[in-house]
Amino acid sequence: MTSVSDLRSCKQTELVAVYVLRALPSSDVPDIQAHIAVCPSCQDELRRLAPIVDSFDAWPTDVLRPSQSLWGRLAQRIAAETGTPPLESSIPQRTEPEWENVAPGISCKLLSTDTANDRVSMLVRLGPGVEYPPHTHAGLEELHLLDGELWINDRKLYPGDYNRAEPGTADKRVWSETGCTCVLITSTRDVIA
Repeated sequence: MTSVSDLRSCKQTELVAVYVLRALPSSDVPDIQAHIAVCPSCQDELRRLAPIVDSFDAWPTDVLRPSQSLWGRLAQRIAAETGTPPLESSIPQRTEPEWENVAPGISCKLLSTDTANDRVSMLVRLGPGVEYPPHTHAGLEELHLLDGELWINDRKLYPGDYNRAEPGTADKRVWSETGCTCVLITSTRDVIA
C-alpha cells in the first residue's frame, strides 16, 4: 500500500497544485510540465487534483483568484514558511474605466455599452450646485443614487433611492445641491434640450 508520505516524496509535488490552479508564474510553467512528465509522484498528484479544479469552471473567477494584495501576503507567508523566494502573481491586472469630464461639474465612468439596443450603464457624478441639462428619454432610464442628494424635477432623492423614467418622458430639471454619485442605465439616444 502506498502512503501519503510516499506520494508526496517529491519536493515539486506542492507546485503541482499551484500549476493546476494556473497560479504558477508563466515563466515556471515549462519547467513544472517537464518535471511532471518524468515524476510519478507529481503525475499522481496531477491526476488527483485536475478533476477537482475542473469542477471550478462554473465558479466566478473573482472568487477563485485572490486580490493582488492578498496574493502578495500569501506569497510572502509561503516564502517565509518554505524558505523560498515569493512567487510572482500571474493574475492579470484589471483596469478600471477612467472618469471622464463630460461637462463642467459632470463626470462619467462608463461601465458597459449595448450598441445593439442603444443602452449604456455608467456611474455619473454631479458636483455641488451642478445641473444636468433637460432631456427627453428615448428609452427606459433607471437611476440608483449612491451618495449625496439629487433633485429630479420635484422629487428629491437620497442615497439608496431609485428612479425609473419611461420612454418619452422628460426631465426638465436635474440638479444636486450637495453633489452626488449615481448609477445610471439609459438610452444613448436621449434628446438633450
